[in-house]
Amino acid sequence: MAPQQLDVFTANLPKSNCGWLGTVADFLSLPVETWLAQMISQHQRLYQQQPAKTQVQAWQDTAAVLSRSLRLPHQQAWMLVFEYELPREGGRRPDVVLMAGEQIWVLEFKQKSAISAADLDQSAAYARDLKIYHPGCRDHRVMPLLVLTRRELPAERREDALPVSPAQLQELLATDTPTDCKIDAESWIAADYAPLPTVIQAARQIFQREPLPSIRRAGSAGIPQLLANLNQLVVQASQQQERHLVLITGVPGAGKTLVGLQFVYQNPLAISDCPQAVFLSGNGPLIQVLQYALKNRVFVQLVRNFYLQHQVRRQSAPPEHIIVFDEAQRAWDAGRMTEKYGIDQAAGGTVLRIAERIPDWAVVVALIGEGQEIHVGEEEDIGQWQVGLQQSEQSWYVHCPQRYEDVFTEVSHNLNADAQFDLTTSLRTHQAATVQDWINQLLSGNSVAAAALMPKLWESGFRAYLTRDLDVAKQYCRDRYGDQPDKRYGMVASSRAKNLTAHGVANDYKSTLRVNAGPWYIDPPDSPRSCCALEQVVTEFGCQGLELDMAIVAWGNDLLWQDQTWICTIRQRNVRDPRRLRLNSYRVLLSRGRDGFVVFIPPESPMDETAARLLAAGLVQLPDSISTERGAPDFEF
Repeated sequence: MAPQQLDVFTANLPKSNCGWLGTVADFLSLPVETWLAQMISQHQRLYQQQPAKTQVQAWQDTAAVLSRSLRLPHQQAWMLVFEYELPREGGRRPDVVLMAGEQIWVLEFKQKSAISAADLDQSAAYARDLKIYHPGCRDHRVMPLLVLTRRELPAERREDALPVSPAQLQELLATDTPTDCKIDAESWIAADYAPLPTVIQAARQIFQREPLPSIRRAGSAGIPQLLANLNQLVVQASQQQERHLVLITGVPGAGKTLVGLQFVYQNPLAISDCPQAVFLSGNGPLIQVLQYALKNRVFVQLVRNFYLQHQVRRQSAPPEHIIVFDEAQRAWDAGRMTEKYGIDQAAGGTVLRIAERIPDWAVVVALIGEGQEIHVGEEEDIGQWQVGLQQSEQSWYVHCPQRYEDVFTEVSHNLNADAQFDLTTSLRTHQAATVQDWINQLLSGNSVAAAALMPKLWESGFRAYLTRDLDVAKQYCRDRYGDQPDKRYGMVASSRAKNLTAHGVANDYKSTLRVNAGPWYIDPPDSPRSCCALEQVVTEFGCQGLELDMAIVAWGNDLLWQDQTWICTIRQRNVRDPRRLRLNSYRVLLSRGRDGFVVFIPPESPMDETAARLLAAGLVQLPDSISTERGAPDFEF
């Protein structure tokens, strides 16, 4: 092998997070055995282990297909990047990134002949994430290609990821006419790919005092400005000895918890050795998961313990001046607080009463999930904070979303009503900003409007499937994420559905009580306690405020579509509007997945009308494999 050929590999790769980088001409000039040895060597360096035999065989297949498909003169200056590891993504990597002119092809190779939904969606997700989070892709067209190395028949074009046989790949690339690569591949490899972190990943970074990645959508949603304003309030309150109540509302996945965690641990007074802020939540599973992930029981605390410590056992002042109350839609009304704690005031007023004992100044931030009231005693909404203010003995400055200005008319002289306190964009679902709109239209009974939104969701990479076969849903998740160990998928279900256990969904009280939330969300896929084992189930109470990459949503008989409306079929003691709680429960369940969800509806005739309604709202029937099941418009090349 010539020294200049070795340079193609050795000059750039020892510090690189890819398997091989070079021009098409460089690749074709290397003997396959030499190229394969370099791929194996780089894999050992990056992961400290030998690649599996199946992986080596897959590389051989990939090399054979590309060697036949990239022989034309105008293709020789194109750049090839094999096994590019997406930074901060736990080893997730597309097989090949091909740069031709100003276009980027993302190629995923499968040693198969049949097209599956899981393979298509995995391929499309690579292209989506590179386009959103890689600065070297933002100004370029990024196209996903699913290459089925065992396929001989032509594959249909699809709107999400183009599946091709080896012969089709050769034909397709032959029509791509640029003669050079206008993208600097070395700079592209070194660029700061900044993916959307999960709540758990973000908490770890905040806890370790590391900066979070700068996500463009978080910036456009106003989160950096909101945090800056909260920090200014802390400085103002401490200097002028004032008390401020900040009410921040938001749709599921809008980043409320991340705002609270960042504010508590990165506010202007956080550098002090004496803690100035406390993060409270009424969400027990969220607390368990964060404490399990961080191996720390102080980082976040249950609001229950806060009530007991400072109001029930003795009326004391907390040592912190800043109180963040996450999942504040779980703030109980006065009746529930009396029943549980003997406190004669709603939760909002109780927090304010405790905060008034703090000497000199205080800032209370309540993070409120819109439409997520799912517990008994959670039906008073934001109005309970106004009642608490009326009962307060001290003067409070109030900051709230503009749409709640009328609620706080009695404190209008101290009121700052601003749209910045209303987080309306879901960050959880990558760029699928209309997920919440779709859920709202579905649960309001407007399937036509919901169906009209689905193409936009699909185009953004969000997947919404329906199946009557639970095994099909499970296999889809395993196939899609089988080689991505950091991804999490699991079953979620309504706590009130009584027909699901007969179909393999253990959502009964005793079964869900045995679920340990920490391991369920965090343990690796090979752990029997992991959500990826697809055995244990969490309900709306176990997943609110948390997230999965893909959720299997088991839809039960507690909420049925009948007579052109959603019918709640259960009764709940001490609940004013059980239908509202059911709708909110399914709102929570449907909004857990970052990449999407698969709705499983049991194959029972009483559930048929509900299944038909969801399909009418745009859900796609999940097949075992795809050939001609879904029509799709042609790609435009």
